[in-house]
Amino acid sequence: MGRTRSKDAEQPSARLDHGGIASISPSSFTTGYELIVDGTPQSHVDLDDPTHLHFEYIVRMGAVIDQLPGGPLTAVHLGAGALTIPRYVEATRPGSRQQVIELEAPLAALVREHLPLPRGASIRIRIGDAREGITRLPGALTGACDLVVSDVYSGAQTPAHLTSAEFYRELSALLSATGVLLVNVADGPGLAFARRQVATIAHVLPEVALLADTQVLKGRRFGNLVIAASASPLPTEWLPRMLAAGPHPAKIAQGAEVEAFAQGARIVTDADAVASPKPDASIFLR
Repeated sequence: MGRTRSKDAEQPSARLDHGGIASISPSSFTTGYELIVDGTPQSHVDLDDPTHLHFEYIVRMGAVIDQLPGGPLTAVHLGAGALTIPRYVEATRPGSRQQVIELEAPLAALVREHLPLPRGASIRIRIGDAREGITRLPGALTGACDLVVSDVYSGAQTPAHLTSAEFYRELSALLSATGVLLVNVADGPGLAFARRQVATIAHVLPEVALLADTQVLKGRRFGNLVIAASASPLPTEWLPRMLAAGPHPAKIAQGAEVEAFAQGARIVTDADAVASPKPDASIFLR
């Protein structure tokens, strides 16, 4: 697929194991392509420029990744989508070693065929449930990952078993002493789910920052919040200036602001975990 593909051409699609439909179509908003799953935009990819990150929360993830120590990264990604972040890491950190866990084999095959990975990229895709899959990763990854990304959605919701303290402990075991965990959380007014996620992650990893659109962070509309966490201090001194440059409007919460955001929120456990809230369909009418 090239950038000049006609929007009127038939859209490649695949029926997923859970019965839904995944399709790939040229973006209506910019260059590149979007992966749509059951009507929900899941990923944007620009094959000609993998550093072009269209979705705002992905831009923020990329900004955090840019501040990790120089050179190739060892990374684990939960939830493949169209492999936007693995492609970005490969483009900006050549030689990186990356593992991706994706539940849906038909989706992975669709992306591989129509949005092929760069030749020579060290990106291995493993099929299976994200939580079960991390137990089957090579043992050498334990305590060795510079980056772990959790961005898993079934339709428009994160499954409950991928939101608990027990799950985040399993992810933290993959991180090196300075490794960073990035989690995409979607929530709406009140931010009850996001507050519990921040409290839960902070219970596992002591250093936490929260990046989001200002109105989303204030709980005024549904959207994505990026949680960055580590056992070591996060390299965040540069973030306020970066966020001021876009996408607008944006904010980073750190330190006391994160504590205030999560104050009173209960830590999520496997026993009481719930899926993330489902957004109203109108949110995708951009």
